[in-house]
Amino acid sequence: MFLKPARLGEKEIPESILSEDKKHCKKIGPCGIGKEALYLNSFYLERRFYIPVSSVSRVFKRVAMSKGGFTGKGLFATMPYLVVVYGDGKEKQCNFKYEDQVDAFVASVKERFPQIKTVSEAAEKRLAEAEKKQAEKCLIPLSEQAKETVNVLEQAKAALTKRLSLFTELTNAAKKKRTYEKTKPFYKWLALFMVVLGAAALAYGVFSFMNHDAFAVYFVLFGMAAIFLFSGANVMPTSTNNRKAIEKRLAAAEEAVTGYVDSLHLGLPVPACYLHPVTVERMQRAVREGRAESVEDAFDVVKNDLKKTNADVSVTQEEFDEIMAIKPVFLVRDYV
Repeated sequence: MFLKPARLGEKEIPESILSEDKKHCKKIGPCGIGKEALYLNSFYLERRFYIPVSSVSRVFKRVAMSKGGFTGKGLFATMPYLVVVYGDGKEKQCNFKYEDQVDAFVASVKERFPQIKTVSEAAEKRLAEAEKKQAEKCLIPLSEQAKETVNVLEQAKAALTKRLSLFTELTNAAKKKRTYEKTKPFYKWLALFMVVLGAAALAYGVFSFMNHDAFAVYFVLFGMAAIFLFSGANVMPTSTNNRKAIEKRLAAAEEAVTGYVDSLHLGLPVPACYLHPVTVERMQRAVREGRAESVEDAFDVVKNDLKKTNADVSVTQEEFDEIMAIKPVFLVRDYV
């Protein structure tokens, strides 16, 4: 192996097995998921460490804010991390550039290794309390039709959750399209200007270095170049950040979800692209709360709830996560 990943934890995987496992692991961002281990990045190197799957107890997303981020004045806004808990409670936090990659990693882990928890301990406690409150709200007697609807939706949710990564990709693709459509052309031209300015600063820095100018100048110029280049990277059109590529990604995600849903023969009168496990769970909730009896009515309740939810509506963290998982898919299709 050219660069053997360093072990985290007490358990070790034989090098012959480790080499093959890393070679065929599913790469997501700077990390990877193999059959035997999870491969995690260091600050500089991708997949620099490994943790045997048998040692991992939790894998979840953590989102931090730069100073001033909550006021809208932070330089980097949100900063996503992947957190892996292993051994006797040790944590390894991995920095990611894109939050959707963290979501995809967590979804793939949940799909491949259902024994690994995909929420933090604090979130697990909040979810338990939320479920308890929800159960208290759902104590109303249900009609036979409502009971049948709940059972049908429960079976559908169990089947859909087995391929959670498909639905996570659909959500991420929909978010990407929404972001692209909402980004004003002015910002793209500004990004282009910043990148050009950064390249000019870099070139002048090299010229200054060759002419033995003051040493401090190099830091200023190269620093400016880095800031300008990186700040423009997420807005500038690239091979993956342009309308054609974004629409192609969304179409592929919808096709994959539709193909999987059709293969299950669920027979639900709901467009396949909307049958996210979270959508189905919220449909169940609507029936249990007495707001609907049939699948069609439950779906209409979910759509109406999403339409009413905007930036002015206060929700719990758990409900916010649910909404963020499905609303982009509804928005890009205009709820049709």
